[in-house]
Amino acid sequence: MKCFYAPETEGHDPSFRLTHGTVVRNAERAERATLLLKGLEQLGLGTESPPEAPRAALEAVHTPEFLRFLETGWEEWQKLPGAGPEVVPNVFPRGSVTSYPETIIARAGWHMSDTSAPIGPKSWEATRRAADCAVAAAEAVMAGERAAYALCRPPGHHTTDDVAGGHCLMNVTAIAAQHLRRAHPHVAVLDIDVHHGNGTQAIFYDRADVLMVSVHAETSNYYPFYTGYAHETGSGEGQGFNLNLPLPRSTTTPGWLAAVDDGIARIKAYAPGALVVSLGLDAHENDPLDGMKVSFDGFAEAGRRIAEAGLPTVIVQEGGYLSPDLTTSLTSFMGGFLGKDPRAA
Repeated sequence: MKCFYAPETEGHDPSFRLTHGTVVRNAERAERATLLLKGLEQLGLGTESPPEAPRAALEAVHTPEFLRFLETGWEEWQKLPGAGPEVVPNVFPRGSVTSYPETIIARAGWHMSDTSAPIGPKSWEATRRAADCAVAAAEAVMAGERAAYALCRPPGHHTTDDVAGGHCLMNVTAIAAQHLRRAHPHVAVLDIDVHHGNGTQAIFYDRADVLMVSVHAETSNYYPFYTGYAHETGSGEGQGFNLNLPLPRSTTTPGWLAAVDDGIARIKAYAPGALVVSLGLDAHENDPLDGMKVSFDGFAEAGRRIAEAGLPTVIVQEGGYLSPDLTTSLTSFMGGFLGKDPRAA
């Protein structure tokens, strides 16, 4: 399996995070890459640096205003009197909004849904290179590879076409799916991150050419709170092409795998030309974000079942946070997908 990783992504190492009114260290740290790379090494999988993707691949998903904000926002922020080291919004548009703002203070709130994805001096380069990884993995599958893996950070599935949030900047999953559409009339996304893929859902919600399936912890008391419910099934031409499978946070491996099976069944019925897996590993029982109770064996079995669907597959790294178990979670899933014994890795 071809695996893509760009060391430049480690330049995004955010500090700020606001939790219950307390400023704490951000969970989306550069060390995540070290743990994930260790997992690939244990499976005997090397990585290659991706080429720069065409700007058009990003513009096919994100608005020009959003891309310009990500690219230039930090430098503009630094011109503010008393500016902090990261772009962190303090005002957000609500209600009926018609005018795009000029000041960087207002644009930060326009393009960021919360304070968990602060932008630092290297964030644009990092998310740009993460998108390059996603496009390279899609290109590999389009060229005939059975599967390819993109080790992306920052992650992406909480970002819409023009609003970032939830530790995410560019939506790398959506960029991969949209790129696959160049070769396939229909593409499916299976998001198994413990958090609902609200950004990916929003991007494809009114479209029938990309099926979105998300298996996640129910959101009545868990991020992203406002979406992820079973009644959200798409709109317009996309009606019936969005499937949310929310589960209680107490869910253990059997219940989670049953939902994954339901998602795979819907994808098989859709019969896409290719599949994108939003590989969040934060459903693990020891993940610090405490979302669900999935075991290593559960990840291995999910990998095996997804592989058995027999679709050309792009695996895009999403969540999974700082814990020694993150390495084993990745080896478990990838080992199951590749038909290897992850315990022997």
